[in-house]
This record gives sequence, C-alpha cells and structure tokens, in this order.
Amino acid sequence: MKASAFVYPWDVVGDPDAARRIADLGVQQVTLASAYHSTRALTPRHPRHRIVTARHAAVLYPPDPGRWAGRPLRPYEQSWVDGADPYGEAAGALADAGLEVHSWVVLAHNSRMGDELPHTSVRNAYGDRYPWAPCIARPEVRSYVVDLAAEAAARPGTRGTELESCGWYGVTHLHAHDKIGGVPLGGAAQYLMSLCFCDSCRAGYASLGADPDELRQAVLRALRPVWSGQRAEHGRPSTGAEAPRRPAEEHEEAAQGGGDRAAEWAEVEKLLGADHAATFATWRDRVAAELQRDAVAAVRDAADGAFRVLLHADPAPHRFGANVGVEPAGILSHADGVVLPCTGNDAARADVLTPFAPHATERTTLAANFTVVTGMGGSPATLESDATHAIGLGANEIRLYHAGLASDADLAAVRAALARLP
Repeated sequence: MKASAFVYPWDVVGDPDAARRIADLGVQQVTLASAYHSTRALTPRHPRHRIVTARHAAVLYPPDPGRWAGRPLRPYEQSWVDGADPYGEAAGALADAGLEVHSWVVLAHNSRMGDELPHTSVRNAYGDRYPWAPCIARPEVRSYVVDLAAEAAARPGTRGTELESCGWYGVTHLHAHDKIGGVPLGGAAQYLMSLCFCDSCRAGYASLGADPDELRQAVLRALRPVWSGQRAEHGRPSTGAEAPRRPAEEHEEAAQGGGDRAAEWAEVEKLLGADHAATFATWRDRVAAELQRDAVAAVRDAADGAFRVLLHADPAPHRFGANVGVEPAGILSHADGVVLPCTGNDAARADVLTPFAPHATERTTLAANFTVVTGMGGSPATLESDATHAIGLGANEIRLYHAGLASDADLAAVRAALARLP
C-alpha cells in the first residue's frame, strides 16, 4: 500500500534530519506544498523555529517572470522561508532520502488576491465578497488558476501533483478570530451562502434562460429562516439544546465536509425549488468541470514524461472548498485519480469512496486521506484499521496529513501502523 505524507518546505529547509525522519515513517512519497494559502503552522522538531507564519497565499518557488508579465493576477512570492527556491531545496533533500516527490498545489483560495482585487472574489446573494474565494467563473481567474496549476505542479524533480481547491470555494473558511458561528449553518445553508452573484455568474445564469435577480431573491427568501433560528441542519428546527461537540469533531466537520450529502441537496431543492436549484447546479458544475479539465491538461502539457495528476475531491458536486465537489465518472475521465477525505468513522469513508470505485480502472488512484494530527481531529492510533477499511472500499493509496504538524507520539503511531499494513 503506497503511502504519502503531506509536508511543507519549511518543515525541511534548515532541518538536516527532516527528510530522513519522514522516510523512516515508512512512506514512499511526499506531497510537498509548492503553492499554498496563508497559514500559521507549528514546526515541533525544527532546530531553528517552532512557528511559521505564512502571511498570505504564495508560491514556494521563483515564479516565471515571462509567464506572468503584465498580468494583474499573478502568484505572490513568499518571504518566510530562507532561500530563493524553498520547494526545490526541500524536494532535493526528500529525493536524496529515497522519497518520490509530488507537488501540492492550492489553486482557487487566495485571501490577498481578494483583498487587493475585490472584483475577483465570490459575491454572495447579500452582496458580501469572500476575499479568500476567487470566483472561477471569471475569465481572468480561470486563466490564472490554469497557469498556476501548470507552473506550480510541474516543478523540477517532481513526478506528480495533487491539486487542491481546483473548483468553487465558498463561505466556510478557517479564519483568524472567526465570529460567524453564532448561527449554525447546515450543508444546505452553506451552499446557499456560497452561491456567487458577481457579473460573470449573473451572465452565466442568464445564458441558461434564468433571471439573475429572481434567483438572488429566491436565495434570500430561503435563508431568512436560518437567521431567526428556525432552521438548522437539513431543515430541522434548532432546539438550542444540541449536545456540545469536541474540538476534534468541529475541526473534522470544517475540514472534511462531513454530513449527509444527499440530504443536503434535497434540502437545497426544497428551499429554492427544483428549477432554481437545477440552474445553479448546471452553471456551477459546468464552470468547475471546464476548469478541472483545463487545469489537468495544462499540467500534463507542462510536465516531462509520465506525470500523475490527482485532485482533492468530494463525490457531491454541490460541495465546495479544499475538497471540491465533482461528478466521479467525469473527473476520472481526465484526471489520474482523486484524494478523498477519509478521517472519521466507517460510514464517512464509505460515503466518499463508494461513488468513485465503480469508475476506477487499474490505473486510477483512489487515495484515502487521513488526518494523523491528534490535536487537529486526527486518530493516528486507529490508522491501521481505518486504512484497512478504506482499502476494502476501493482505496489503493493513503495520504497522511501532516508529517510536519504531527507530534512525536503521533508520528510513532503512524510508523507502527504503516509497518503493519500490507
């Protein structure tokens, strides 16, 4: 069973022991960030620092000036890791340790872009913009995302890539000092709050024969009960007495997108009406599918020789975020596979893996992604049984999030689990 660990360049650069420590976990591959969003990350074993603050979305390699000259949308460069090419330096060290290096590319998620160029962001039905969520229906955003995918994925010494956020982003976003949890939003309400009404999307709705203003009013009507507390998950009225959740459960729900996917969409249709829901789905699915197809093709054109292209994905097309919603047969017709969120119980794994398995071929990668950081909702102690269950559902590789963030105890549990897996 091939296993890969997610890693940041700053986990490796400046730490001469990092590459060998990661290889000793028993993984054969690393998925190394080459383009990433803003974050504050722990580095519990680094000899020179304990916290790295990536202040904005940036590429971790020197971008090609010729590719981006004269373009208003271009990747930002980083300043928080030493060296001109942190990705290249880390990739070299990891390869020298015997690890296969694949790039990890975050695409349609960039808060600095939204702050500096507000018109590029998703605009909800209330007129609020989400700076972290570039609208992929905008031609300039799509062009930027496709070119970023090609450049950031096919780095020297890299044998494949995993594209994250290659689709729609929306209202949910882990944010500093977040204060939006006062009214819980179920999956349907999150979807409604993530529908875009920028000029490009309004034109898209009109091209399908719909009235954008009528659609917007339908969304506003559907959301009114949410703000009064009359509607919670999937239309069930909130009692105000729900059992409190552990921090791990809250992180898992935010990061992994838990919940009943079919019930979410049924609720969307109930709230909007089937015709309006179909209009949104048709437009958003078309935009996302075209972007994903073009991004995969651009990466392959930029790569030398065999190069594996995977997408972080969710089997419900209406889902959004890091694991973008896709139609399983469609995405596997042009990508080499998917990386799927599998942290949680057996039912959660079945929900994400089962829809892809019938469409997989011998060459398809179905990678089950497990959070192995206990403090972030992971369960390294159950990795062996969780991975075995995923294999039974069709997974043929596993991913471990995240070798740099995990404690020594978490890594010891991972090492033991991988040693026992076939």
